[in-house]
Amino acid sequence: MAAIVRLSSVCRRGVKPLFYQRSLLVRPVVVQHKEHEQRPLLTARIHSSQALHAGSGSKAASLHWTAERVLSVVLLALGPAAYFNPGPVMDYSLAAALVLHGHWGLGQVLTDYVHGETKVRIANVGLFVLSTVTFAGLCYFNYNDVGLCKAVALLWSK
Repeated sequence: MAAIVRLSSVCRRGVKPLFYQRSLLVRPVVVQHKEHEQRPLLTARIHSSQALHAGSGSKAASLHWTAERVLSVVLLALGPAAYFNPGPVMDYSLAAALVLHGHWGLGQVLTDYVHGETKVRIANVGLFVLSTVTFAGLCYFNYNDVGLCKAVALLWSK
């Protein structure tokens, strides 16, 4: 058995792996058929996504990770608070927190599954447009209609 250590978690702590190069990320995979036969050697490519905030001594990635966790805890608290104290401030706070949470979550999905420089740029622009339109729509709904808190309460009452 082999132990696998995520290189991203090691790099986040300020430790730079000694042999972390693109050429060394191709690992041979050995397949055994029988003990007496010669073992064929297959190669498998390990994909490593580029760090968005890579820099020597940069704490931006760590701060972003912390901000994501803080926002998740805030969203847990906003649910009951919106139920007990509905109003415009709570409506706009929910709109901002939900859109930001969705934006960061979909951004991580894009980081994991979209490859190629042009495709990444197009996907990030699309995500930004989607998040902007979503936030504008929620703000429009809050200003011109009953607001998020009362809308959810109306859905539950029927």
